[in-house]
Amino acid sequence: MKTNKIMDYLDELFPNPKCELTYFNDYSLLMAIVLSAQSTDKRVNMVTPIIFNKYKTLEDLSNADLEDLENIIRPVGSFRKKSIYLKEIANILVNKYSGVVPKDKESLVLLPGVGGKTANVFLSEFYNYPAIAVDTHVERVSKRLKLAYMKDDVKKVEEKLMKKFPKDKWARLHLQLVLFGRYHCKAINPNCKNCKLKDVCRY
Repeated sequence: MKTNKIMDYLDELFPNPKCELTYFNDYSLLMAIVLSAQSTDKRVNMVTPIIFNKYKTLEDLSNADLEDLENIIRPVGSFRKKSIYLKEIANILVNKYSGVVPKDKESLVLLPGVGGKTANVFLSEFYNYPAIAVDTHVERVSKRLKLAYMKDDVKKVEEKLMKKFPKDKWARLHLQLVLFGRYHCKAINPNCKNCKLKDVCRY
């Protein structure tokens, strides 16, 4: 079965897949994911230590000077918008959730700057919740490996992946597909020559 072949190969390449964002608790992970939109994990990992060293608590962050925050966040892009998101998230977590990030997707997507994909990434990484977040890497790999049609939107890709793969593998598979897309099945110059999935790939 094609899906078994894909899972076996991803297990071979990434036996212990890890999220490449640096974080130390629930809110630092959530905020790192928000910052990573249209940016790279490497860039985000450069700014998050500065943010959380300067603003030691959620209260500190909710009271942060917006201009200071913007200057720190500038390297990740969309820094004005993201600075507001971080301050607002901190404020809501302090006042509504006693400083704890909610564990349900419905509450998460109501937070500023948090959409379905961000919520899925957070829940699967922090709570090992069964979810598949479809970012640019997952979408590209899924379409190349004929797990979805080229015309499918991200929601459709997510639904198809959830249908094709066992639920208890979703969180792990999401990480593996991200890493596979990031380091092997790249947008430009993918490493097709050494890939064991050539025969099931439309690329």
